[in-house]
Amino acid sequence: MYRFGVFEFDAGAAVLTRSGRIVSLEPQPARALTLLLSRPGDVITRDEMRAHLWGADTHVDFDRGLAYCIGQLRAALGDTADNPRFVQTLPRRGFRFIAPVDQSQPATETTDPEIATIVAPAATATSARRVATWFAVTAAVVLAAATIAAIVTLVRGRSSSARPIVAVAVFDNETGDAGRSQRVAGMSDVIVDRLTALGPERIGVTGNTTALRQPRITRDLQEIGRQTRATYLVLGQLQAKDGQLSLLMQLIRLDDGTHVWVRRITRPQNDPLDRLDEEAARQIEAAVRQLVLKDGGRAS
Repeated sequence: MYRFGVFEFDAGAAVLTRSGRIVSLEPQPARALTLLLSRPGDVITRDEMRAHLWGADTHVDFDRGLAYCIGQLRAALGDTADNPRFVQTLPRRGFRFIAPVDQSQPATETTDPEIATIVAPAATATSARRVATWFAVTAAVVLAAATIAAIVTLVRGRSSSARPIVAVAVFDNETGDAGRSQRVAGMSDVIVDRLTALGPERIGVTGNTTALRQPRITRDLQEIGRQTRATYLVLGQLQAKDGQLSLLMQLIRLDDGTHVWVRRITRPQNDPLDRLDEEAARQIEAAVRQLVLKDGGRAS
């Protein structure tokens, strides 16, 4: 059992609570939280996290899967990547749990000799009544829990169907410098992480389908919409233009292909692109807040 802030996490049962209320947490983010809490203050490398979540024999898109997993964990904790209270991201290194953590063992059952006398022959009738009462109370609790679960499922289903879904395509390197390709492709993972932190109850974020990994010249917007059921699509291209590097960012409404937001970030030709992904994520988040979630204000 781990305690931090207003949260408690039962690692054995994978149950997270906030001020006594259960917080929804998917299995993989729960496993990530278990690893982070087991070593508070230590840097958990990306490779350690990958091995803990998927093992060596599972073949998935680790970078996107890891970004989604950490994003879901932050959403459950009400945390943010740019100003973390709990989970800190160390770019290209890993993650660290930075809040104070108290750890304790779950309470174990003990046997009281006096309680054992309940089953003595002289107390058989009393014991039977107690057992019957226990079963009745348990049945009532189970029925109430089932009813609450059904209501929560119904509400979540309605909320999930109403929330917008944003798809994030792999960013394209159009500079002609192949050495930048991996860095540019990784930008979309940062975008997925940033948007997921807005809260899964408010917005769905997807960046891990085949259609989103196609090069821009073969990318099919209708196929992306079909695979992801997204309402909006984020695109990005790093281009070399007029002696400068230019990151073109676009937010497209998929039902009619309309560009609802377009921005460029420019850098010198030989810029190492440090923190460009964070700046792009900040601007895209602002656009999604203003144009998709209707949070008000003005998109950057």
